[in-house]
Amino acid sequence: MSPAAGPAGPAPTRTLAFVESPVQLLNVLEWAHAHGLSAEVRRPATDSGDDTSPDGAAGAARDLLTVVVLAPTDPMTRGQLRRMAELARDEGYEVRWEEARGGASAPFRTIGALTGRLRQAERVVMGDPFSRYVQLLLTITGAPDLVVVDDGTATMEFTAQLSRGERLVRWHRKGGRPGPRDLLFAPVSAAARRRLAPGAAGRDGRRVEVFSSMPIDTVPDGVSVTANRFVWTRTRFGPPRVTTGADLVGTSLVETGVVDCDRYLAAVRALAGAHGAGRYFAHRRESTEKLHRLAVETGLEVVRPELPLELTARRGPIGRTVLSFPSTVVHTLPLALEGTGVRVAVCDIDPSWLTPTASPRAEGFLSGVTGTARGVHRVAGTALPGRQAPQAP
Repeated sequence: MSPAAGPAGPAPTRTLAFVESPVQLLNVLEWAHAHGLSAEVRRPATDSGDDTSPDGAAGAARDLLTVVVLAPTDPMTRGQLRRMAELARDEGYEVRWEEARGGASAPFRTIGALTGRLRQAERVVMGDPFSRYVQLLLTITGAPDLVVVDDGTATMEFTAQLSRGERLVRWHRKGGRPGPRDLLFAPVSAAARRRLAPGAAGRDGRRVEVFSSMPIDTVPDGVSVTANRFVWTRTRFGPPRVTTGADLVGTSLVETGVVDCDRYLAAVRALAGAHGAGRYFAHRRESTEKLHRLAVETGLEVVRPELPLELTARRGPIGRTVLSFPSTVVHTLPLALEGTGVRVAVCDIDPSWLTPTASPRAEGFLSGVTGTARGVHRVAGTALPGRQAPQAP
């Protein structure tokens, strides 16, 4: 008679995380750290069936987290995602790289390869609830736990739209009637919105969590919010060497059609001159043509970070002052650089800089991004194009 088997440990929770950008993957790692997914509890059982933790304790709860990268086509984004995937593997997580946009048949191959795991998943983590890809995947899984991690300032708009019962539309898209593709995809988008709005807490056993460093004033019924304090980033990297100069953070507002290119370059030139900035950290979606022009016209050294700026700044070196236009980093950098003495300053977007095709919501949204940022300074007394310099008190 064989010896009696030891007590079985709790069944592992199968978690799938879908990311399409480096920042989303960073925030998945922050979420895992905040929820205690340490190296010991997430290690899968060995082939021999041994399910003991390194200190010999049997039956530890395990969370089998698999990060699925739905790879974009943009080269800069792909490069940063590959570096972030390396960090995730270093932390002990499984990472699947899916060429989800590699041709007309790619979505069918990707969905076919993931269907089994989607149906087994007990928790799905997503970085972009506006993504049609993610919304389609949500129709396949029956996971009772859904988690939305930050995809930058879009999280603020997501929770607001969810609370109002509106269709999920990115803030910078031009207002008006939906196009043919929107109408074709509308049933899928509506189904995803219903999954992400559980209503009364605990109804149908569904749980939705938003893990965010953004200020979220309106929380949909039944949705819980967990603060992202960038603890993993501060633990894993730094503190950085802080230089005496200033650095400027780029934005893709020109590329998304929100801000006029000439006005943007003039503002960058004025900011750099007023604050003595020497480097310009480019956003991963900024065009090569614009960056070349910016370097020539401003004299700034253009830096293309290989990791999200929160990690780049934490690794250093970084200027004592970091200047930014309204963007995610005015919320995240003060957290990532907490205790370093670095000052984050934000410059508002003047309405005269907006393009004629900018969304009607653009001005209010960008103003809200700046106004709700905690731990940042407002740029004052700088003669920027289209703006009157503030009067001295």
